[in-house]
Amino acid sequence: MTALLETRELGRAFGALQAVTDVTLAVEPGELRAIIGPNGAGKTTLFHLISGLLPPSAGRVVFRGEDVTALGAPARCRRGLSRTFQITSIFPELSVLENVRIAVQLKAGGNFRLLGGRAQLDASERRARESLAFLGLEGRADELASTLPHGDQRLLEIAMAVAQEPELLLLDEPTQGLSPEDTTATVGVIRQIAKARHLTILLVEHDMDVVFDLADRITVLHFGRVIAEGAPSDIRANAEVQQAYLGTVA
Repeated sequence: MTALLETRELGRAFGALQAVTDVTLAVEPGELRAIIGPNGAGKTTLFHLISGLLPPSAGRVVFRGEDVTALGAPARCRRGLSRTFQITSIFPELSVLENVRIAVQLKAGGNFRLLGGRAQLDASERRARESLAFLGLEGRADELASTLPHGDQRLLEIAMAVAQEPELLLLDEPTQGLSPEDTTATVGVIRQIAKARHLTILLVEHDMDVVFDLADRITVLHFGRVIAEGAPSDIRANAEVQQAYLGTVA
């Protein structure tokens, strides 16, 4: 099977600091891959490199067989790669519906004028409402995003990404700051999205219960390098991973 996403000897330096070094991975279509590692391991930097928010210092990113290394985030989004962020990234003073509709328009090229007529606007709103319904937020469409509880704000951000109809969805710490109840609900949503939308998902997450519950495979970063990769059972049993990150989880 041809990988949907590949990184090939990917690296990123910030001056003398090498944040990511020689990261090579392949994510298959339909896979839910988790990226784990200690704070400072390079996980979010790797996400920035894959999504196009940062250019690499070395290496390549290949998506759907195309070298997209030179493309920025908007172009990668239009090719089917969407993401969420570790810190919730929404437009707080706009309505829930407007947030999702903007995400749809951004994928279409960031055109917020009514060129294309009522049909284009209606199509954007229809897709936005479908995404909100899928995430259980349709009843809050007209509320200001800033008034939503934190858990629903995280779901809104996921709804914005799903509305862009990606093939690959990058989720950066989707359960950060959530209560146990909201974490359980979010895990259920991620599982539902993966199954119903046939999405490939790349997940950065600190909650190991979430990781071992969701992931098909796990890649472990330490000081910007891949130190292990495999099925959850293999990662649990890996002595180097236990020493670097998991402690006594095994």
